Amino acid sequence: MAQVVKIYALLLGSALLMFGGGLQGLLMSVRGAEEGFSLIALGLIGTGWSIGFVAGSVSVPLLVRRVGHIRTYSVMSVMGGMTILLNLLWINDVGWIVTRAFSGFCFAGAAMVVESWLNEVSDNKSRGTMFSVYVTINMAASTIGQLAMSITGTAGYLPFVIGALAFMGAVLPTAVSTIKQPNQLASARLDLRLLIRTSPVAVVAAFAVGMTNGTFGTLAPVYGFMLGLNAASIAVIMALPAVAAALAQIPLGRLSDNMDRRYVLIGTSLVAALVGIVAVVFNPGDGWLLYALFGFYGLAAYPVYAIAVAHANDHARDGEFAVIASGMLLIYGTALAVGPILASFIMEFTGPIGMFMVTATFHLLLAGFAFLRIRMRDPVPAEARAPFLAVPLGRNATPETVAFDPRADETVASAESVDEPMEPAPDEAAKPD
Repeated sequence: MAQVVKIYALLLGSALLMFGGGLQGLLMSVRGAEEGFSLIALGLIGTGWSIGFVAGSVSVPLLVRRVGHIRTYSVMSVMGGMTILLNLLWINDVGWIVTRAFSGFCFAGAAMVVESWLNEVSDNKSRGTMFSVYVTINMAASTIGQLAMSITGTAGYLPFVIGALAFMGAVLPTAVSTIKQPNQLASARLDLRLLIRTSPVAVVAAFAVGMTNGTFGTLAPVYGFMLGLNAASIAVIMALPAVAAALAQIPLGRLSDNMDRRYVLIGTSLVAALVGIVAVVFNPGDGWLLYALFGFYGLAAYPVYAIAVAHANDHARDGEFAVIASGMLLIYGTALAVGPILASFIMEFTGPIGMFMVTATFHLLLAGFAFLRIRMRDPVPAEARAPFLAVPLGRNATPETVAFDPRADETVASAESVDEPMEPAPDEAAKPD
């Protein structure tokens, strides 16, 4: 913890980024709906951010090699603030789709630089604590950013200016920091054959969670607006899933350490699907049922990705965690971009309840696939599982998050016993991995 105190500047900069990102993400959906943007346009705004985020995760390491960390971070933060102000000056659906892509690019770049710095100043003994503190601060700052909209509202210039100030203010702690600049950034790598061979469940989970999180994160505020909720109520119902997920990640993760993680994935996916089914059947308005459904959705749906990463790590050979987790991020990011488009088309025909139709469908598909895999592959022994670690919620994980994750440098215990199911005996050829 003494080391954590020494890097307060980096953590403060990260908190300001997450605050601005949480406020801007919610603001774009609600203000866009108020301006009369179509559901397709609102879905594309979320898609634009995801495309920009993935592009930033892939290309920002090249920029760092040319100009260094501090300059890259400063450019990303200031450009991110400028795009928020452009959203205020250019209120147009096409304009917001384009600028939102730039926002995602800048957010990914700035977050990667901070995470690279934190990784540089951590050693093997402190990295777990550093990572946990970083994830906790991110969750809290992003949630506070969403709740800020209940105070600022969506009308006028105030919420845009506050979001821009947060992004630009994130430059200051890093610019005056005396911490040594880190090594080059990690790059995202996708080895689909390795991913499928290691854990098909993790691959399907990354895609399903990307579809559902992209849909929910982009269109749940629009869902609230279409129900007639005001800005304060929308901020609350969007903060509830984040808070519930933050409280549930560690208990569910510890549960998965002591049993086959696929059962936990099935259970959480079924609860998330049940939330969607209840919403479709009862179509709740502004009342206690709506708030309960949003809270239970976050509790069940948001921890799924972290459990899937842990499940993939259980089956990884030595040194493979970074490649596998980075590839899962790319699959997740791709689905994150597709989900809002698909859901917006469905909502055009079914009304707001179409959002929950999409989330329930993909959670049911994940639960069904995980059940089939249980019948095809034995679980990893408890003593050979890598410990669960929480990861940033929603769309905030980057390839540098993977490099910062303590599991990236850990050796999977009893790797040989874990690998055995991957090489079936001749009489088990009917059960390939």
